[in-house]
Amino acid sequence: MSTDSARPVIDLPTEPRGSTTPGSQLLMLGRRIRHARTERGLTLDELGRLAGSTASQLSLVENGRREPRLSLLQALATALGTTTTDLLDAAPPSRRAALEIELDRAQGTVAYAALGLPSVRPARNLSTEALEALVGLHHELARRDDAAIATPEEARRATTALRLWMTERNNHLPEIEEVAEDLVRRAGYTTGALTHSAVAQMAADLGFALLHVDDLPHSTRTVTDLANGRIYLPPASIPGGHGLRSLALQAIAHRVLGHSTPRSYADFLRQRVEITYFAAACLMPRTAAVAHLSAAKRRKELAVEDFRDAFGVTHEAAAQRLTNLLTEHLDIRLHFLRVGDDGTLFKGYSNDAVRFPADGTGAIEGQVVCRQWAARSAFTRRNRATEYFQYTDTPEGTFWCSTQTGSTSAGGFSITVGVPFGAAKWFRGRDTSTRRESRCPDPSCCRQPDPGLATRWARHAWPSAAVHAHVLSPLPTGSFPGVEVAEVYAFLDRHAGGHGEA
Repeated sequence: MSTDSARPVIDLPTEPRGSTTPGSQLLMLGRRIRHARTERGLTLDELGRLAGSTASQLSLVENGRREPRLSLLQALATALGTTTTDLLDAAPPSRRAALEIELDRAQGTVAYAALGLPSVRPARNLSTEALEALVGLHHELARRDDAAIATPEEARRATTALRLWMTERNNHLPEIEEVAEDLVRRAGYTTGALTHSAVAQMAADLGFALLHVDDLPHSTRTVTDLANGRIYLPPASIPGGHGLRSLALQAIAHRVLGHSTPRSYADFLRQRVEITYFAAACLMPRTAAVAHLSAAKRRKELAVEDFRDAFGVTHEAAAQRLTNLLTEHLDIRLHFLRVGDDGTLFKGYSNDAVRFPADGTGAIEGQVVCRQWAARSAFTRRNRATEYFQYTDTPEGTFWCSTQTGSTSAGGFSITVGVPFGAAKWFRGRDTSTRRESRCPDPSCCRQPDPGLATRWARHAWPSAAVHAHVLSPLPTGSFPGVEVAEVYAFLDRHAGGHGEA
């Protein structure tokens, strides 16, 4: 059996990471010089005398810390009985040299520096087996770092699995409905919009005070101090605003639903869905919400805007809440979309057979919806103050949709609630004469250019794509992804007077 087949297998790259950088090239040169020197049994002092240099200078060269002059390189090649071409070869001269280079490179990374550990010098008395083990450990650390960076795909799969799980349940979580209904009733809620004072009472019943501060850590929406019973929120700059009530309720939800530190990104996503659901179930309590919707259905006047105004929430919150209640309590199947003004699908839910665009994993987020859908055609009208109604013929059937557009600092968006043709009779806006046809995913529907224009411009167009920064960003990591924990702890200590309970 050969030595190569017996040694442990470490997947050393044929072209190591960063090998094209000057530092990597110098390190490779230094290792080739060291290999040639030890092969000939020369010490640094002996080689220095032969090449007209000093041992200290050669040590720097061999460790990749100094670039030798051409004259010195030629003298070294002559002294070592080789050529400058051989010394400048980009391939490691031996397995051990490759391991030493990999170890040096790994210990020079930011990731290793962040560990605060000392560097191991690959001296001659360090066995090859020890080098194998160290390099193997570094490769595993790099693999885990790479896995963390690659987790947007993992997150998309987790998001898709969670969306399908919720679809199987008609987006309805009865256990959370019960908890929310009980808490708002105990806080004195009867009908209409849930007041700030009622939310504060719910928090007090759980042993928490709501405090508005202007120095929340930038990576957080709220911070809960479990030791001192405080929930820190942004400043109350918009009296009666839905946002602050929702944020407070989501913070409360973690305690009410018994959440622990997320074990995985999938666990983190599940908790986010649950706290959002809880907040919506409190702001639009089931009993009052179903009573409102049932009355509207009897009048054939179901409308997102009426539901929104009855409970003092945003259009998006009202639309999403309909997905929780319409199927379960009114036997109406539906779909919901939030779409950017460029056609990008940010959120989507469907249990009525409408087919969203999806990638190979089944994920719909980030896909572009058909130009003929109401979610996009609503942007083409001048008057956007009211809801836009449209029938759309699709390969899956005809759907009626109600769309409301809005804008943020990040751009425009639309919120759509739609139902199959047969259920449109229950909704205001069913008498619209606007009707479009969507053949997507057939590319001839809206993705392929006009044949005449393609013939004219295909060989003359060279557009420069606008790359969105979030596409290139790694997924936030940590127990609470995206949260800078050091900042949070400093914030809590500051507001606890530096002597909060532990």
